Amino acid sequence: MSSATPTSGTSPARRLSLAGVLRLRRPSEIWFKPALSSVAAVAPPNLLLLAVGRLDLAMYTMAGSLCALYAHNRPYAARARTLAWVVLGMIGGLAVALVTASLTGNAVVLVTVGALLAAVQKALCDATRVGPPGNVVLTFISSAALFVPQTLGQVPGHLALAAAAGVWAWLVGMAPAPVRPHGPERRATAQALNAAAAYAAAHGTGADGDTHAPARAAGYAAVQAAWQTLLALPATGARAATRHALERLVVRAEVALAAPADTDPERLRSWARALRGAGRIPRTGDAPGGTDELLGVDAELAARPAPLRQRLGPLAPIAARTALGCALAGYASLALGIGRPYWALVTAAALYQANLTLTWSRAVQRVVGNLAGVLLFAAIAPLAHLGQALLVLCCLALNFGAEALITRNYWLGSVCVTPMALLVTEFAGYQATGDLMTERAVDTLVGALVGFLAAVVVTNRRAGSRVEQAVTAADRAREHAVRLLTEPAPAPGALEAARRSLAAALTDLRATADGAAGEWWGRALPQERVVLAEQSGHRTLAEAVRRQAARPDRDAGTRTEDVRP
Repeated sequence: MSSATPTSGTSPARRLSLAGVLRLRRPSEIWFKPALSSVAAVAPPNLLLLAVGRLDLAMYTMAGSLCALYAHNRPYAARARTLAWVVLGMIGGLAVALVTASLTGNAVVLVTVGALLAAVQKALCDATRVGPPGNVVLTFISSAALFVPQTLGQVPGHLALAAAAGVWAWLVGMAPAPVRPHGPERRATAQALNAAAAYAAAHGTGADGDTHAPARAAGYAAVQAAWQTLLALPATGARAATRHALERLVVRAEVALAAPADTDPERLRSWARALRGAGRIPRTGDAPGGTDELLGVDAELAARPAPLRQRLGPLAPIAARTALGCALAGYASLALGIGRPYWALVTAAALYQANLTLTWSRAVQRVVGNLAGVLLFAAIAPLAHLGQALLVLCCLALNFGAEALITRNYWLGSVCVTPMALLVTEFAGYQATGDLMTERAVDTLVGALVGFLAAVVVTNRRAGSRVEQAVTAADRAREHAVRLLTEPAPAPGALEAARRSLAAALTDLRATADGAAGEWWGRALPQERVVLAEQSGHRTLAEAVRRQAARPDRDAGTRTEDVRP
């Protein structure tokens, strides 16, 4: 943060930038896992329907199959619960859509219901932090189902197909557990170590500290994500030993962020490399402080998450944007005479991010990716029209490509998603390629334009208040840590727990401040308080590290923990 005075941010005109919006990132370390899971979940139901000559029912099985896209970063115990809730949420949205479609054919009513469903799905996915692909897949299925001719008598059978495919998707998502039961938590720990090593290495160059603020924020975000992953594991039983071994490594990453000058980045990277595969977990040392660290982690388990109602409150502006934008996009598509207004509705639903600046970036990515995807559809359609088997195989290939590429940039994944969605509409019968291309292109432009304008109209006036609350929370966490530092012998684990609470508060403060800075028309943000809270908070974290360094050296050597994955 360069400003030390309250400011309302730069002008909206300057934030309508295209710089970096389409830049490709490095692929995710596990890009192939969601891609393979998607194909494994979608292929059997579609091929079975193809064999029995009922490919027209594929939309219902795909509703359940696409649930396999979720929760790949969660430990398997937590993944089982998350996937179950995703399947139930998918079936719930589908049920509302199918019942509505069976009761009315009024397009305005259908669009309205679709917009309300999209808002609810957006709020719930954000509040529960279900992770990518978030609400977009849920909204795509429920919105498309609204415009499929339906009778009440058909609804139970179609829901049963979705449920059966959902159970299969759950099994696909859980399939790697017997082979690498601790894979997700090992990856999360390795990412924290690598992020801390990157910050420590950059700090060692001796450049100005402000230059390294993004690396430090990324490091704390990775460490916080690792803690959330590990705390989702049981504290007792066979998994506890693995969890405690990984906790020690995350502590080392956190210490490196607080005291980068005293850190060996290569040691952190070597630990991260050792976590790949199924080898033994590296051990940081047998110091007396290790017990206190684990007590501090266990103390965090007693902290209960905020109730869902409380987490939904701050999301009201985003939900309102989603409802208004999706409804207006659908109405605009109807006014233009487009036969599939749900395409415009889904385009609008896919835009809404944490703030208006990020929403603008997503709008650009969506338009570029969809228009390029329409051109790709023109090239693929002649091949897919040679037979239904080729149609299914093309969809599977595009499904894999979408999940493999979307981590590079959203627009690149959309290049595959768009022709896949167009081909799915042909499962019930081939259609004119030119008409499909025109309708999809128009709906994309309408949905992006109307959806973004709705985001401009519905401002998030709570963003400034949330920054104030985050600053207050960080100050309180720092004061608590300072009180413990003044005690000659704090309770075992207390300082460790306080330090992690302060790190989490600072991570939340940075994310909240960045989100609020991307909003337009908001009140002036307390930038000076944010800067001071971050500076004092990181000084306190460093002091806590120095206090622990006064105890016997915990990094006497690098051995391996006698814990098998």
